[in-house]
Amino acid sequence: MFLSLVDAHGDVPAVHSMASDTPGSWNRWTYAELGAQTARAAAGYLALGVQRGERVLLMMRNRPDFHWLDLGAQFVRATPVSIYNSSSPEEIQYLSHHAEARIAIVEDLGFLDRMLKVRDELPELQHIFVIEASPDGLPDGVRPVSELLAHGEADLAQLAADTSPDDIATLIYTSGTTGPPKGVMISQYNVVYTVESLKRCIDFDDYVGKRAVSYLPMAHIAERMMSHYQAAILGYSVFCCPDPNQLTSYLREVHPEILFGVPRVWEKVYNGVNAALAADPERKAKFDEGLAAALAIKQAERDGTATQEQLDTWAFLDAVAFSNVRALVGLDAVQVGVTGAAAIPRPVLEWFNAIGVPLSEIYGMSESSGPMTWSPKANRPGSVGQEIPGCEVRIADDGEVICRGGNVFQGYLKQPDKTAETLIDGWLHSGDIGEMDADGYVRIVDRKKELIITSGGKNISPANLEAALKTIPLIGQAAAIGDNRKFCSAILVLDPEAATVWAKAHGRDGVPFAELAGDAEVLAEVQAGVDEINQQFAQVEQIKKFVLLGEEWMPDSDLLTPTSKLKRRGVNARYAAEIESMYAGLD
Repeated sequence: MFLSLVDAHGDVPAVHSMASDTPGSWNRWTYAELGAQTARAAAGYLALGVQRGERVLLMMRNRPDFHWLDLGAQFVRATPVSIYNSSSPEEIQYLSHHAEARIAIVEDLGFLDRMLKVRDELPELQHIFVIEASPDGLPDGVRPVSELLAHGEADLAQLAADTSPDDIATLIYTSGTTGPPKGVMISQYNVVYTVESLKRCIDFDDYVGKRAVSYLPMAHIAERMMSHYQAAILGYSVFCCPDPNQLTSYLREVHPEILFGVPRVWEKVYNGVNAALAADPERKAKFDEGLAAALAIKQAERDGTATQEQLDTWAFLDAVAFSNVRALVGLDAVQVGVTGAAAIPRPVLEWFNAIGVPLSEIYGMSESSGPMTWSPKANRPGSVGQEIPGCEVRIADDGEVICRGGNVFQGYLKQPDKTAETLIDGWLHSGDIGEMDADGYVRIVDRKKELIITSGGKNISPANLEAALKTIPLIGQAAAIGDNRKFCSAILVLDPEAATVWAKAHGRDGVPFAELAGDAEVLAEVQAGVDEINQQFAQVEQIKKFVLLGEEWMPDSDLLTPTSKLKRRGVNARYAAEIESMYAGLD
């Protein structure tokens, strides 16, 4: 399918990287050039004697090289394995050894240094290549990637004819929040099947050349499916953003037409816009008035009851306000906006819909090759959509979300026992508790193993509480506490953008966030937000106490996964003293 794309659309730009010497300008490779680079990578792998099923380790940021190094490995029937760039030497050792990697390709000397620290523990690792390095001074057995690409071009058509749908296209190592990472085996068949399912959901008239930004780790199935597999089959034009913290500037440069973002990405845009508006109370009041009208109009559209007068009203609001906001943040060209990997607060999603960003929630997991449910054309905020085409989704007797279809993975590498626990009679068990309405729309309640059970025996969803708490304007992150406790409490974290604007507006400009978190006025404002949120929940679920922090929680840390999912064990460990202080003498 990739070769067919190259033949038909070879002159279409495939991948881009920002030119380091000229900000705002781009280096680009067309699909024909991507095909040629892939042929060079394949030839290099063949020269090293790479065999079918052999795993090739890739550790690099989002950059064009990834695409041809990954595709080249697939053409020789090897399995490229991307690992998180933040991986410690110990994690690199575990993943490389588990995958039995004989070849590793890293981006720079910083990544190389981490790998070399454990090289003595990796006897099977024979070849290490570095993308950004001079040939001079490299340790024995370490070579510049230019040497890998110096063996001419392999015959990709002949190689493609020898591949099989059963070949493992990649291993996706789970982030390991509940134990050692497991290697999720995703086959060529899984990839092609899933891309077709997503294609039917998206339903563009034409996919070739659609602009997309690649910024999440390629070690995560969402980014790999979004900007690598879909691009290689459907022909997206991918702009590589090497640092997720630069995404907001990339959005303004690229104006993507399709965009996947974890909830935190969308929340930061939402908080940033609202914080900026808050600096001008009169302007904010007018915007909020228009927003309230737009929210009602969009709900009427979803219900099929919108009148022409309402549609005209929204068009007017769009012309005078919403279109300017979309253009300002680089979302004016988005035709499909997607959020997934964790729950997004419903008011945030509805806000984007109201201002004209067609954002919808997707649900799935690495083991389903990414998606399981998604309804971008018939979005219902609060749900994660209906089953995607070709995937059958059900709610098991115990409330667990299960599915089966051609997108379901082939099992965990070397772990048949774990595979048997997850794949039962052909059904993939998600580990999530969900509900399904009469129209087949699924709502995720929480992780099966993460439900808070109070000392009184009440089951409570921390995800629902946390999503609601993050709608408080000053709050960026939230962790609900209450397992085996008499009541629920929360660790709350100030949102940097919102806190900065608040500080300027209240004469606290330049005050450190840690100090702001203890400010009586800030605490009172957050308390008012918590009180308002509590009204949405039953008495036993309400937040009775909270601790406010003035530090930012970063993705891929002991607190958050690379896609900003909460690591509860990490939160409980780091803030054990703060948690105990909320229950001292009471629990």
